Amino acid sequence: MKKLAITLFVILSSLTIQAQELTWQTDMNKAMEISKKSKKPLFLFFTGSDWCGWCMRLQNEVFKTPEFKKWATENVILVELDFPRRTPQLPEIQKQNSELQQTFAVQGYPTVWFVNASKKDGKINLEKLGSTGYLAGGPNAWLDAANKILINKKS
Repeated sequence: MKKLAITLFVILSSLTIQAQELTWQTDMNKAMEISKKSKKPLFLFFTGSDWCGWCMRLQNEVFKTPEFKKWATENVILVELDFPRRTPQLPEIQKQNSELQQTFAVQGYPTVWFVNASKKDGKINLEKLGSTGYLAGGPNAWLDAANKILINKKS
């Protein structure tokens, strides 16, 4: 009986851990569909995932925390716009990411833009809500800044 209880505990724990993983979209069209259905803004994360130290730091200190995961699930649709140096990437994703980098005049990494997205006559319209980057102070400081961007746009 004890073995069965331990086995069930291990299985349920692993399922809970898996359920807490966030979904990062890489295709803007798919992200926009999800955003439209959920009525949540897009969270555009411009990153150099395999070379940018500040990007990795932001991921580890904020994006991989339970506080961020809970906040992101409730408030935004996550989109990773990656500019890797060693990791292969599909040409259409490279093109999409480069165009968005130019649209938002991203000069450094990490950069996060909050946007409302819509399509009209086949063209994408991106309403900028605000942007941020790495902020010291862990998830609470970062989420406070993100909430200010989202709240200011609502009012």
